[in-house]
Amino acid sequence: MEVFSAFLLLSFVLYLFWKTGRSKQLPPGPRPLPLIGNLLQFNLHNPLKDFDKLAQKYGPLFSLQMGGTRFVFVHGFSLAKEVLVTKGTEFAGRPLNPTIEVLTKRKGVISAPYGQAWKEQRRFSLTVLRNFGLGKKSVEEKILDEASYLMQNFEERMQEPFDPFCFVDNAVTNIISVLLFGKRFVHEDNSLRNILDVVHENMKLAAGFWAKLYDAVPLVRGLPLPHQKIFNNMKKVFAFFSEELEEHRATLVPGEPRDYVDAYLEEIQKSEDKGSSFEEEGLMIIIADLFVGGAETTSSTLLWALLYMMVFPDIQEKCHEELDAVLGSNPCIKYEDRDRLPYTNAVIHEVQRFANVVPLGVPHAPIKDVQLLGYTIPKDTTVVTNLISVHRDESQWKYPLEFNPSNFLNEKGEFVKPEAFLPFSAGPRVCLGMNLARMELFLFFTSILRKFQVAWPDESKAPDLTPQFGITQSPAPFKVALKCRWQT
Repeated sequence: MEVFSAFLLLSFVLYLFWKTGRSKQLPPGPRPLPLIGNLLQFNLHNPLKDFDKLAQKYGPLFSLQMGGTRFVFVHGFSLAKEVLVTKGTEFAGRPLNPTIEVLTKRKGVISAPYGQAWKEQRRFSLTVLRNFGLGKKSVEEKILDEASYLMQNFEERMQEPFDPFCFVDNAVTNIISVLLFGKRFVHEDNSLRNILDVVHENMKLAAGFWAKLYDAVPLVRGLPLPHQKIFNNMKKVFAFFSEELEEHRATLVPGEPRDYVDAYLEEIQKSEDKGSSFEEEGLMIIIADLFVGGAETTSSTLLWALLYMMVFPDIQEKCHEELDAVLGSNPCIKYEDRDRLPYTNAVIHEVQRFANVVPLGVPHAPIKDVQLLGYTIPKDTTVVTNLISVHRDESQWKYPLEFNPSNFLNEKGEFVKPEAFLPFSAGPRVCLGMNLARMELFLFFTSILRKFQVAWPDESKAPDLTPQFGITQSPAPFKVALKCRWQT
């Protein structure tokens, strides 16, 4: 009997190994273990270096198994372009992900599957945001107004080194808040600060071990483990949005939308009997998409910009010289000035390239079986484009592994943007807020450098350039020392 039991157990283990074997039609990769796949075969706290090693071993297209879910990783610019652009529609789906399913119910614009509902929501959002000034002078003025508040906060704290995180974070968040809710929050508003802290925490947790375990192993999903923190945090965020929604619903004047929320509420009323995709639960998810997407990435990029300017004071000085030569003593900065400031514009783009704030982009999925490098990628497979590998592709960049604005300058010193610059991804799923982020980065960055010289305050140790890994990569907390360059 014991021999028979042992035989059954061995047969079951062999069966699991057979079931987790890789089809020859799929890209190569390390052999997964039964049940957990490759989950324990790389650093779950920050797997980016492990992904590089796997690409070196298996090539630019490799696969991993996370529990019962197959992941295909795309490495390097050439293949990323094929996935995002050349075959962009074929890869425009979003994969099933248990954590995201709970948080978004596959609604909104970021995680929604490719189809008519997603197209409706994206088209509506772009139209409404443009109507409220996206890409126009009115939003530029709002950014410059917010920049002036930021400069004031910085100037009040010049006497000693300080952490710029909350001030930059609040300033950037206020821009998307004005478009969504028609209002900005004062920097001392604790309700906003608390929500932003929760959002930043979730961006780390959602890329961490417990979220991956939740996604890979169904048995743990109901247990009181740390992954529950992600869902509890999101409840707080939605409660914050609900208050704004109730206020808008109570004060809405038909035909006179003040902001995105008003416009969406009116669209819900128009579409009540048409079976459209416009409904309040979807509105909550889209607010979260736009609010988080419009704040987290831009805020982190500006913080990286400050840190790099302290690490590379010679680059900062060249920006100062160009700003002074082109703008003189005129304190007024315009977005159109970027065409006259090629070096400063190149520095901003180099910050985005080198920092890689969204290192793995947002996962894609084929909407049907697709051929890639001779392999078959089945429908709904999770496809991850490694944007770090794109931004450090030695075939695409003059200085792929160092921070050097010359990556965006030609021999004449003119600004050029290489095709491999993809901080907002590309193709049908390109970032909805790309144009807003570009404007914010330029106007906030130039406003800071016009007003201040930034310096590393602690000579006893070098700045820490190690990113804090998450869905987005932010710098470790740091302090900045400021010196006024001229008085307004």
